[in-house]
Amino acid sequence: MAMMWAGRFSKEVDSKVNAFNSSISFDARMYKQDIEGSIAHATMLGEQGIISMSDSLEIIGGLKEILSDLESGKLEIDPNAEDIHMFVEAELTKRLGDVGKRLHTSRSRNDQVALDIRLYLRDEIKEIKQLLKQLIETLCKIAGQHSDTIMPGYTHLQRAQPITFGHHLMAYTQMLLRDIERLNDTEKRMNVCPLGSCALAGTTYNIDRFRTSSLLGMNEPMANSLDGVSDRDFCIELASALSICMMHLSRFSEEIIMWCSWEFKFIELDDAFSTGSSIMPQKKNPDVTELIRGKTARVIGDNITLLTMMKGLPLAYNKDMQEDKEAIFDAVDNIKLCLVTFIPMLDTMKVLKDNMRKAAAKGFINATDCADYLVKKGMPFRTAYKITGGLVALCISKNTTLEELLLDDYKQQSELFDNDVYQAISLDTCVKERKSYGGPSPESVITQIELTKKKLGELFND
Repeated sequence: MAMMWAGRFSKEVDSKVNAFNSSISFDARMYKQDIEGSIAHATMLGEQGIISMSDSLEIIGGLKEILSDLESGKLEIDPNAEDIHMFVEAELTKRLGDVGKRLHTSRSRNDQVALDIRLYLRDEIKEIKQLLKQLIETLCKIAGQHSDTIMPGYTHLQRAQPITFGHHLMAYTQMLLRDIERLNDTEKRMNVCPLGSCALAGTTYNIDRFRTSSLLGMNEPMANSLDGVSDRDFCIELASALSICMMHLSRFSEEIIMWCSWEFKFIELDDAFSTGSSIMPQKKNPDVTELIRGKTARVIGDNITLLTMMKGLPLAYNKDMQEDKEAIFDAVDNIKLCLVTFIPMLDTMKVLKDNMRKAAAKGFINATDCADYLVKKGMPFRTAYKITGGLVALCISKNTTLEELLLDDYKQQSELFDNDVYQAISLDTCVKERKSYGGPSPESVITQIELTKKKLGELFND
């Protein structure tokens, strides 16, 4: 198959070089966006009189037919084509003859691919945001069901203070909301049009780049033609945003893995989202979450690939930049794969409330509340802190808990203690009284859910 650019060359390119040079195996997925961009370009060319209106309309009709044939399966993408741009143009020329050859007027593959990948990633961002919205809605639903389910909160993986399961889940909704905001910012900077930059220096034709940009639903044309073909910041920015999001999913996955273990046993995953062992019949493994942890490393690696690929490139276009697509496509594919599995896994998990409560009852996680009890009676916090530490040491020596310690033992430490201390340090009181904004009380969790839903509506203009 002769290359469209072969006129300058006296011999065929070696077949190994062709295979090495080809990008059709991974850029074929952009066929819709390539055709969308070409339709806008042909429209502008006709309106500007650069090609005749009849040629413009014939090209647009031909492109729409190619798109229809590709989507119906009537036409298959040629794996021997150099890239998706050349395939579409060759097919158009095959169908329309010389008219099809007019499409590439005042355009280069450099600005064409820069446009295609922006359009493709713009569509992918919308899908990813919808999945994140579903995940947040799922977490809000579960948090609402467990706004008063007491569990231990941890620092350093040590039981620290009592919280609610709903409160814990709502922490992740805040991370995910920030992820959506980052994607919105990325999309905004991505949604500018490089078409018309041509190879690097624009064109002598009287093109209307603002019209092309408008036809494609983009904010404006890129202001510098060199930047138009050589910028891949938007790929790096998206990969970075996806890496942060995957990091959040990985942290959540790590907690689920721990919660599933016999050492915690806070939740149980549905059989449909677990696997077994080939030799240990008792095992029920959280493979989904383990894979998410692993795929997080992969997405972070894609981000590093893009940064490293771009760091030494002079302006303008260089063939190295062909490597952008495999990395960013991999990041996009993997986060979508993780989300579509993670959401139903969470939605079907069983929460073992009694086990959470039992764990919260151990570990002296109400010690801070015991100190606060003394502070509210006038004692300086540091003094109250020291006295409470002594009480904890006493409980350990007697193999008991603060709730079960005798009042006489309390009074030996301070006469400020009275019978009301038991109410003050009960887990229910400890949680219900933490009403500070953003805190773990059932009342606060319900407020957080309402605020999160409101924020979600604002982000999606619902």
